[in-house]
Amino acid sequence: MARFGGRVIVYALLLAWTLVALFPLYWTLSTSVKLGRDVTQGHLIPWVDFSPGWKGWQSLGLSPDTIFQTSNVREEFLKKFINSVICSIGASTVAVMIGSLAAYGLSRFDYKFGPWRNKDISFFFVSQLILPPVVLALPFLVLYKELALLDTRTGLILLYSLMVLPIVVWVMRDQFDTIPAELEQAALVDGCSIWGAFFRIVLPIALPGMVAAFILSLILCWNEYFFASLLTGFDAQTLPVMVASQTGSQGINWWTIAALATAAITPLLLVGIFLERYIVMGLTAGSGK
Repeated sequence: MARFGGRVIVYALLLAWTLVALFPLYWTLSTSVKLGRDVTQGHLIPWVDFSPGWKGWQSLGLSPDTIFQTSNVREEFLKKFINSVICSIGASTVAVMIGSLAAYGLSRFDYKFGPWRNKDISFFFVSQLILPPVVLALPFLVLYKELALLDTRTGLILLYSLMVLPIVVWVMRDQFDTIPAELEQAALVDGCSIWGAFFRIVLPIALPGMVAAFILSLILCWNEYFFASLLTGFDAQTLPVMVASQTGSQGINWWTIAALATAAITPLLLVGIFLERYIVMGLTAGSGK
């Protein structure tokens, strides 16, 4: 009986925490279908506290009654959505390609740069995440102006690649550490080159970890706001910048922000739901050693 009571308490706590974790998503979604007075009065339950409408979605041209009409705001949203997709996927792909090679080298070979060893080099990669982005604002602004990369997707892809590269190196290094080196040695004995052993033996085994690193990078790039706001004007702006700019002469348009936020987080929710096991695999790589 005590065991059953303990399980009830555990499940009750888990249910309560689930409600707490999902409440911001519910608040965002419900706000996108509220009128102004419902937002300010804090009404929560649709059809009980308030009557749902399409005010937020109408302001974006995405409501059922405006979706087939011409809308400049909808075109702007789609442009920034495409920018987010291209920059996030492009940067994540570049980071995974470069980071996997760096992680493989740190896992299989012993390096020595003065007093530095492999662990020191790995920590150096991760230590780059400690640096506040605002410290890099002026250098990147000057550099991108000289290289004509301001307000370009290429500029954001390069910057985002550098931003998520430490995470990719760290995840993939642990992933490669779990693969026995004897597999590659056997491939070398059979006549494979180092590159052949990497692509034919190691890479297929490490592919789930690469997918996990790609997903984590994609999420970080998709949500990045600071550099997207600083280094873009109009052509390469992403969704986070558009969400933050929804203010009017009468104040903040909460319903429009909520509709934009709902549209922006939906792709990440789908990625998290369908590829959850890869994300967990990437976060726990090497923990069983």
